[in-house]
Amino acid sequence: MTFLKHLPTALALALACLAAAAPAHAERLRIVIDEGVIEPMPFAIPDFIDEGGAGDYARNIARVVASDLAGTGLFREIPADAHISRVTAFDAPVAYGDWQAINAQALITGAVQASGDRIVVKFYLFDVFSGQPLGEGLQFAGTPGTWRRMAHKVADAVYSRITGEGGYFDSRVVYVAESGPKNQRQKRLAVMDYDGANVQYLTDSSSIVLAPRFSPTGDRILFTSYASGFPQIYLMDVGNLATRSLGEQPGTMTFAPRFSPDGGTVVFSLERGGNSDIYALDIGGGNLRQLTNAPSIETAPSFSPDGSQIVFESDRSGNQQLYVMSAGGGEARRISGGKGRYGTPVWSPRGDMIAFTKQNEGRFHIGVMRTDGSEERLLTASFLDEGPTWAPNGRVIMFTRESAGAGGAASLFSVDITGRNLRQITTEGAASDPAWSPLLP
Repeated sequence: MTFLKHLPTALALALACLAAAAPAHAERLRIVIDEGVIEPMPFAIPDFIDEGGAGDYARNIARVVASDLAGTGLFREIPADAHISRVTAFDAPVAYGDWQAINAQALITGAVQASGDRIVVKFYLFDVFSGQPLGEGLQFAGTPGTWRRMAHKVADAVYSRITGEGGYFDSRVVYVAESGPKNQRQKRLAVMDYDGANVQYLTDSSSIVLAPRFSPTGDRILFTSYASGFPQIYLMDVGNLATRSLGEQPGTMTFAPRFSPDGGTVVFSLERGGNSDIYALDIGGGNLRQLTNAPSIETAPSFSPDGSQIVFESDRSGNQQLYVMSAGGGEARRISGGKGRYGTPVWSPRGDMIAFTKQNEGRFHIGVMRTDGSEERLLTASFLDEGPTWAPNGRVIMFTRESAGAGGAASLFSVDITGRNLRQITTEGAASDPAWSPLLP
């Protein structure tokens, strides 16, 4: 069956909608946009059916799916106490009239089986007004310890079927967990599910760590550490936490690393004698290459998804601006043109936009622009917003927000690329420098 896709109603908000033709009955199953305001789609998701040994998993998985979808700002859950119909068996006929009566446009039903070290989750998605399932039912299997991942996989599948876009719920975020007073802040690496659950600490607080970055396959992390007394780049294996120095050069400082799209190359800043330039290093064979050569600060490089270009920040014009050059180096062209200073550029996984930090008139912003610098749009404004990172589907951006004052603490926030749905991510303490993983395998 063809999955339903939303139709944009305003070109200026095309990034908030989906540009795909829909079947005739999709006229009722859509996100309404009116001058930038999207009316969330109402959906219902009863607790999943326990088909043997599931216990609390049946309800908890349904709750995580509901939270994932509602958290996008594109969907609105109809509470269980408003349900007329009750789902008592996974394959029971759907009483579409009962769901239509409470204005549910989408219905998600599911079931869970658990036995020993195996848990199986299956689900259906229904278009209530057309009275049809949207595609075939799917199921995911894993261990009891991975039940949240299975819930995220269900949510990704539902999200993709309704929107036509890739999901991003089954992903992780590496970040810097902070503790202690502001003038003696302790920092260590941590990784969590995209929604703040399942936190795992990767380093201790014996040295300052900064700017972690996932590899394209999610199995390695680059970061900057002061373990040697000055900043150097390190590479960590996520599976066993084995860590080694990368690209260390005598008498230099290295920082702001990022992987190439194929994971074989790292670009970073190298400071020598008070001047920093951008270098590339082949992880396997060494082969250090200098990509910029200017008497200015060149830093924060980020590859385009096809690996052909690099965006970076430089003060060669007198203040921080964004530039794009070939991945092999050479002449760079400036793409930022507004008032203020620009930094920390990150190329969207879709390849169509670049996110950045902007400082202007005493305020910090997270913004996006086209890769040629056009259509700049500021998504946030605060005392200090910085360090954007893209969700795997290129629709949502996570960043650091720090509150004002001597005791101000850093927190993680996310925002849609339209500037809507600003949300704080719950963490165990202060947190900064997020970096989103790809979708998990």
